[in-house]
Amino acid sequence: MDSIIQNRSGETMQIEQHRLVNDDGSPVAFCESPNVGGTLAKPRYLVMHFTAGASAESSIDWLCSPDARASAHVVVARSGAITQLVAFNKVAWHAGQSRWRGVVGLNQHSLGIEIDNAGGPLERVAGGWKAWFGRIYPDSEVLEAEHKFGGGLAGWQLYSPEQLMTVRSLAALLVRSYGLLDVIGHDDIAPTRKKDPGPAFPMASIRSAAMGRMESQDWQGLTTTEVNIRKGPAVDYPKLDKSPLKRGTRLTIVGQEGKWLYVETLKPGGEPDLTGWVYGDYVAQA
Repeated sequence: MDSIIQNRSGETMQIEQHRLVNDDGSPVAFCESPNVGGTLAKPRYLVMHFTAGASAESSIDWLCSPDARASAHVVVARSGAITQLVAFNKVAWHAGQSRWRGVVGLNQHSLGIEIDNAGGPLERVAGGWKAWFGRIYPDSEVLEAEHKFGGGLAGWQLYSPEQLMTVRSLAALLVRSYGLLDVIGHDDIAPTRKKDPGPAFPMASIRSAAMGRMESQDWQGLTTTEVNIRKGPAVDYPKLDKSPLKRGTRLTIVGQEGKWLYVETLKPGGEPDLTGWVYGDYVAQA
């Protein structure tokens, strides 16, 4: 037993023999992928991905097929459910050609988490946003934002609160258990090829929770008055359902465009709640 986390049902999970197991010793759902390399003796990093697929099930099926020539250690469904595909001491093929801080070929040096998400950029069409596989997502499920590497405003499917809760806990467990040095995105290690996990993913706060420290680009704020939280960085973007935020709402600021802040709100227990945009003049540093 290495460390313990809670799954989406509040039950504890732990790592035994490089596999996730429930508190009663039963294994977490496992679909063994054939797309693996050799032994991963000392992973250094945790890499976050979106699946860019229609469902967790379809992504798991694909990553467990020899034709995929790709895999990841874990897939997190929108419900927060976890399926493990590769033991944590084996090389998964999730990073491809990649480089990070002098390390080349991150497959050999990292663990990979795939998160069920349509990805992006999504295409604006009548009635919502269209993914590459044809499904149209309503405005309520999409964030309009620019990727940190540019490219203009585009649509990105929002991650579910259940996913973010699971990913936050799982990342912390993996960092503690394997002594990982950092939590990074696929776009960080392959910036000319990849855009995942994208602007809708609160990387700074996930990293901070996992590493047990605050990152320089991640700061805490408090609303100074009631303020609307929106789907994009302008007043003509629709308000999220829980608008307006109350005065004194604590925010984690994970991005900025002009005076607009991309923020994450937390539930009283510290679980992620909302991600969206607020006007910066109504936020003070906590």
